[in-house]
Formats: sequence, C-alpha cells, structure tokens
Amino acid sequence: MLDMGFADDILKLVSNLPKQRQSLLFSATYPEKIDKLTSIILKNPIKVNLQNSETKVDIEEFVYSVEDKDKALLTTLKHFQPSLAIVFCNTKVKTVEVSNWLNEKGFDVATLNGDLEQYERQEMLLQFANGSLPLLVATDLASRGLDIEGVDLIINYDVPMKEEDYTHRIGRTGRANKSGLAVTFCDEYGLRKLSEIKLNLKVDSIDILQPNKNFYMQGEVATLCIDGGKKKKIRAGDILGTLCKDIGIDNKHIGKINVYATHTYVAINKSVIKKAFNGLKNGKIKGKKLRVWWLN
Repeated sequence: MLDMGFADDILKLVSNLPKQRQSLLFSATYPEKIDKLTSIILKNPIKVNLQNSETKVDIEEFVYSVEDKDKALLTTLKHFQPSLAIVFCNTKVKTVEVSNWLNEKGFDVATLNGDLEQYERQEMLLQFANGSLPLLVATDLASRGLDIEGVDLIINYDVPMKEEDYTHRIGRTGRANKSGLAVTFCDEYGLRKLSEIKLNLKVDSIDILQPNKNFYMQGEVATLCIDGGKKKKIRAGDILGTLCKDIGIDNKHIGKINVYATHTYVAINKSVIKKAFNGLKNGKIKGKKLRVWWLN
C-alpha cells in the first residue's frame, strides 16, 4: 500500500482513531518506509518476526534479446501457449498501448494500472482470475499481494528497475508448489539494466522460439455483474439456483461466482451467455428484481 502512495491516507485514518487503542501492523517485508510508519503510529511495539524455512520455487527463467518488443510478445505467447499470463510494463501508458495492440491481434486482455478506480481494478482482476480475460497487462501494481491460481507465464515486457521488483513479478507464477515460466525482454539498455539486478541469467535470441500461429488467448467465459450482494442477502447458491432451475443453464457452463457486499459477478460460458443475461435481466433472484450488466 505504501508503494502505491497510500501512506498519507493511512496517517489520516490513524489521526481519527482514539488515542487509547491497540494497534497491530503486519507486513510481509520490512523496508525503510514501513519502519518509518511504525515509529509514527505505534507506541513501544512488541515486534514478532516469523522466519520461514526456504522452499524451492520451480520457476524457469528465460531472457531474450529483442529489437521489437511487440513482435517478441506475440512470438512468446504463441510459443509457450499459456492458460493465464501476466505482462509487466514499467509505465501506465505502456500498459494501455500493449493492451490495445494485443486486443487488435485477437487476444482477450485485462489492463491494470494506477489510473483505474478501485472498482475497475477489482473487475479487471476478477475477469482475469475467472478466465474471461486470460491475459493481464499490468504495472508493478500487480506484482505484490496478487495470488491468482493457474498463472503459468510471466513476461517482463520492460526490465524492472530493482531486483526485488523482478522477484515479486516472477513470483506471481510457480505458486502453491506448481511450476511456472518467467520471460524477460531486453534491448541493449535492458541487458545492461538486467545485469545490474539479476546476475547469471543466460540470454538467448528470440528467434529460437517456434510460435503456433493459430494460438490466441481468448476467454471461454464472459462475466455478468448483478446489482446485489451480501447486503441484499444474496448467496452464490441463489445465483446458481436461478441460472440452473429458472433459466435452464447447465451447471457445467457456470464458472466462478464472486459475491461481494453490493454486487455479484458470475462467469458464464460464452455459448450460453446471452441466454443467462436475458434470463437474469427479465427474472428475479430470491424474489428480487435486480439489474444485470455484461462486463466487456
């Protein structure tokens, strides 16, 4: 949160809390920023450090020397043919450019950067996690704390600025004792930068890859958003029952159902998405008429 610029907001919230209180602060890492915040908001804290035994992470790392990153990106995706992949860029502008380019090439893409509102970030990540948009192009906003099952390829479109950023980025794959792949593109500047932050990585030419020209990352499902959630006593079972019993959708065509406080998101196979949308739009859930819209 501090890396995303929320330090001032945290301090503002703390200033409105009672003087007499118990405060607990948790952090996976403890850089200087965290230490400074600790000295401000905690009084004589008891520090508890947990040391985990190191476990081997099965991530295979590749570095390719490239001249045209866009062409290299397409080649890499079509060679490794991932189910879910994340492409990391160093700037917000570049995430938009790369996303638009991939869309033009026939890929279903989610974009994540600091210019998005919180609800937009949530919807992008949700569509990525449920497979509606199986390719995520993001800034380092997605490199920490993001735990999505099944991400099998990480691509550093831009070389990260620091070694810890590189580590956090590639750590989005190879999770839960599964294997993963990490690819980094380097032009002449990138090769110099990578040599500073990550030693002993072999550099190959992108020409060694053999892309499958017919491969595209397109979601088999699309996502519907329902204007009702926990506050309206809506449960996943209620949505499932309406879709299956009332609308006649086979449950094998229904993917993840995410119920939040005010909204619910449902992944539906594209072959029956129109039927599901019209059925929910014209019907009721637990006797309630709720608005429904289709996320694009």
